[in-house]
Order: sequence, then structure tokens, then C-alpha cells
Amino acid sequence: MLSKLPFEVPAALMSLARALPAQPMAVAGADHPVVLLSARQAAETGLIEPVLVGDAADIKKLAHDIGWDISRFRIVNAGPEEKSADAAAQLAKANEVAAIMKGHVHTDALMKAVLAKDAGLRTGKRVSHVFHMTVPGSDRALMITDGAVNVAPDERTMMDIVSNSIALAQSLGYAEPKVAMLSGSESVLPSMPSTMLARKIVERANAGEITGAIVDGPFAFDNAVSPDAAKLKNIASPVAGNADILVVPNIEMGNGLFKMLVYFRSGLAAGVVLGAKVPVVLTSRADPPQARLAASAIAAIHAARTSSV
Repeated sequence: MLSKLPFEVPAALMSLARALPAQPMAVAGADHPVVLLSARQAAETGLIEPVLVGDAADIKKLAHDIGWDISRFRIVNAGPEEKSADAAAQLAKANEVAAIMKGHVHTDALMKAVLAKDAGLRTGKRVSHVFHMTVPGSDRALMITDGAVNVAPDERTMMDIVSNSIALAQSLGYAEPKVAMLSGSESVLPSMPSTMLARKIVERANAGEITGAIVDGPFAFDNAVSPDAAKLKNIASPVAGNADILVVPNIEMGNGLFKMLVYFRSGLAAGVVLGAKVPVVLTSRADPPQARLAASAIAAIHAARTSSV
């Protein structure tokens, strides 16, 4: 049942990224072989100008070991974990980089550095995570949010999650992305609080608090992505069956949904954190190289469209 198809980076995404200038990106914890290989791939593809943050001696040795000439790139010597994360955040604060890549540091340490009051990277919005999902043989993307940062978002947080995802979609070329608020039913039921929250977000979007997208719901998953399923249930909405963005009610649904796409369809899950001053590429050592490259491309595109660097 598990897919054996190889992961693919969508060609359209890479073409879009290559058409823009390479973005300066701090690699927090670059002193690790897997991280350095990811930074090298993104740099040699023309997506980023890496600023390598970590133990300078280790970075130079590892680069030599893999045959990568990093003489033209800046290296910022920093200690492990919190020190590397803080150094990357300070680079963003000083407008010396337009994005950050998580390297050999824990997610908690990196996000603590990004969200620290003195880091200057807060924007007044809650940060949120988007998985940009594609499957082999197709450039069609489906964005899932939030499956990694916000556990059980309330109404205020959900508004920011939706706004952040729309901003990313627009950077990626969606003139008016279709946003589906997911739940377990299309009916608004007091016994299913996520349906009530979804309806409230839709009402606020329709009142003009969210612009540049069509937001509708609640939808069950099938009626958000399948035109046939939506037709069978007589759901009349431009979003039904045609969603570009799936907004999940909690982290459990988002986490499970993206992993099902990864393991059942070889979906490429490129994860980016939004809502801070700069986008953050949030990868895991378990991610395939293709996901790291795609996430770097997405962050670079978004940075190019929105950054003041």
C-alpha cells in the first residue's frame, strides 16, 4: 500500500524560483553533513546565497570533505543550538538575510530565537506552518496548514494561519487562492466545534477581514479536493472540489494528512514557517533532499516577493 515512487521537485516551482534573484539565507547549524549538502544544492541551483552559521572550523572541514568551495560565502562562527539559532535570527534582524533555514538545531531552539522579543522578527501575527504538497508527475500543489506549529488554534490564531497561507500562495502566483476550512462535516454543528470555528472564519473573510482569496467551509476533506464528491453532495461553492489551501482545525489532522500524502502518494512535503519578518525553512533530518530543496525554493520565492533586504 505504501508508495514506492521516487519524490519529485515540481519543475514549475523550480522555474519560478530560478527566475528570481538568489536570496541571502542564514543556515542555522550548518556544521552538519546533511545540512551542508542541502545548502550546497540550494546554492548551486541558484536559489540562495547561503550564510553558514555554526562552528566555522567544522563547516570548513565538512565543505572540504564534500568538495564544495565555500570561499565566496560568509561564515558566522557560533556555538551549537541556541547560539547558532540566535545568530541566524540576528542576521535577519539586521536585514543581512531574507530567510532562515533550520540546520542542525532543534526546532524549539530556532523558533525561540525567531520569536524572542529582542530578535525584532515579530510582525504582530502568530507564526504558522505550511506544507506545500506535490505528487510525482504533477505540478499541481496543495497547501496544508497548520500541521506543525499551532496545536489547537483559536479564532484569532486561525485568522493569522489563513492570512499567512494566502500571502504565500500569492507569492507563488495564485491570483486568488481557494481556501477550504476543513472539519468532519459540511454542516455547522455545535457538537463539532471545528465546524463552528470554520464558519466564523468564513464570515469574517466575507466581511472583508481577509482579502485576496476565496475562503469557504466547513468542508470534509473529500468535498474540498474532489469535484465529483462535492457535486454528489450538491455543494455549491467555487472552493468545493478545487481547494488550493486546506486549513485544518488542529495539528493532529494536519500532521496525519500530510504524512498520508507522503507515504501513500510519495507526496513531497516542503515545510515553511510564515508570519515572522522572514520565512523559515523548517526541515527534518528525515526529510528527503527533494523536500529540502523545494522548501528552500518556496522560502526564496516568498522572500523575493516580500523582503526588504
